[in-house]
Amino acid sequence: MVIHVTNSDRGRLSVRMTSACVNCLKSLVTALHFLCWLSNAFVVAFGEFMMMHSRFVSLVTSFCPVYPANTLVVTGTIATCVCYLGVVGGMRENRCMLISFYVLLSFLISVELAMACVFFVYNREIGTYFEKDLMHSLEVYKISGPGENQTLKDDFDAIQYLFKCCGVHGVADWGGNVPISCCTLDPCNVTDQPNWQEGCVGKLQDWFAKNYLSTAAGVVSMFILQFLCMSITLPLFCCFAVRGQGY
Repeated sequence: MVIHVTNSDRGRLSVRMTSACVNCLKSLVTALHFLCWLSNAFVVAFGEFMMMHSRFVSLVTSFCPVYPANTLVVTGTIATCVCYLGVVGGMRENRCMLISFYVLLSFLISVELAMACVFFVYNREIGTYFEKDLMHSLEVYKISGPGENQTLKDDFDAIQYLFKCCGVHGVADWGGNVPISCCTLDPCNVTDQPNWQEGCVGKLQDWFAKNYLSTAAGVVSMFILQFLCMSITLPLFCCFAVRGQGY
């Protein structure tokens, strides 16, 4: 039995296959955009958590603009808004939103790459800034009276207590007025208190480097996801444009 397929049948079949492919691409784009939006929302929440629970920002003021928590909140918030354009644009077949998403995400990825390059170039200078800021904070602590600069005092005490260290380079930085947070005993209820001898600058540098390492891993993961979203958005936009879909 021979089945004859007319040109009109071939045309209808081709249109159906094209529509199916476009719908499949649309679903994939929308799903990836939603995953990107959800991931960035989590990044913002994690950054806010770090900001609320971190106690060391007041001591290292040189890094406030690029502090890991601040970086996560700022970049995550911008990326969340951009990805929202992608999600809505894919669902509503809105070409204007899709191309806006493509352009904004391209710009955001460029900024992320530039920030990564800046961190890489100035990585060796981080130790110098740490030492200078900590010495300044220690001097402010020493000359502050009761109730003055309490946040800075609490942060410095927290560092010495948590990291089991004393001063910037060692206990000698305090002279003869060593705070109780340097005491090796807990509770410290002796008159001649034994103190930690190691300084805090090295330990705080290590803590900061680990935070930046985890932040960098998150940024790289987000970069890969953003690049995938950007790569498949343009083909969907072209499909909508060629077929006259969307607006």
